[in-house]
Amino acid sequence: MGSTEDLDYPQVILQYSSGFLVSKVMFTACELGVFDLLLETGEPLSSDAIAARLGTSTTGMERLLDACVGLKLLAVELTEEGALYRNTDISNIYLTKSSPKSQYHIMMYYSNTVYLCWHYLADAVREGRNQYERAFGISSEDPFGAMYRSEEEMLKFMAGQNSIWGICGRDVLSAFDLSPFRQICDLGGGGGALARECVSLYPNSVVTIYDLPKVVQVAKEQFVPHKEHRISFHEGDFFNDSIPEAELYILSKTLHDWDDDKCKQLLTKVYKACKPGGGVLLVESLLNEDKSGPLETQLYSMNMLVQTEGKERTAAEYSKLLKAAGFGDIQVKRTGKLYDAVLGRK
Repeated sequence: MGSTEDLDYPQVILQYSSGFLVSKVMFTACELGVFDLLLETGEPLSSDAIAARLGTSTTGMERLLDACVGLKLLAVELTEEGALYRNTDISNIYLTKSSPKSQYHIMMYYSNTVYLCWHYLADAVREGRNQYERAFGISSEDPFGAMYRSEEEMLKFMAGQNSIWGICGRDVLSAFDLSPFRQICDLGGGGGALARECVSLYPNSVVTIYDLPKVVQVAKEQFVPHKEHRISFHEGDFFNDSIPEAELYILSKTLHDWDDDKCKQLLTKVYKACKPGGGVLLVESLLNEDKSGPLETQLYSMNMLVQTEGKERTAAEYSKLLKAAGFGDIQVKRTGKLYDAVLGRK
């Protein structure tokens, strides 16, 4: 890395200030179906042809396609007939709906829900609370009541979380050898993508997905195949209802939704329900101990401010929460990817 004198600070500031434009271009191309169309046709198309097929203006589509080329989401070839556009490998793998590694659903959730909350980031900083009331006109007292305010919104969220675990799940589940744990409970397991990764990686294990009744119903109907007999379901609210006994509890992107007191309350319940010799696996994006980064985690923590009651934490902060609940022999593994793993034992 060069010295500070090497940095073009005005250019850096301009790049930062226009960052939201980059994400909105990608979201819009996904929403309009640009990447899906180019995958389906299997051949490069002109901007006029894409606009006609997708029902957009030709001038708007041409500018969107050129911006996607600049972002390396599309490639362009100049021919005698004009410019022809095609997907890059990145867009084929991650931005088309049909890809096993598709991130389309989380893109749409960010575009249509998260973006609206972030519009009120200054208010969130002033008040220290989420912004559902301003963004959607609904109570912010119960974050998940707001998040699941309609079946459509709940489906979007669950599909988005599933897409994340489709590419990150194996990294966190293999951070430690979990094969000694046969009876696993995925608390707040949602659409079941992490549970499916778990039984695939550890075929001798069985996983119970614990979540709210309406979440469980949707997971059963739309996300977890009936033939997957190693995955079962338990309906409940883990703050107010009992937690089933298990050898290992997985809390993936769960504690970051809540303040320290609620985290201690939940972890204490988990400790009491946990079988002797069992443990708990926390899957979270860990801040550096001095909170200097990673940038993605710092931004996630801002998102927790506008959407939940919680925050992202350091490994030491999670370890402290685990110890307060009774867990010991705490180990931390940074995966080098978006999410890390913390294992505590009873």
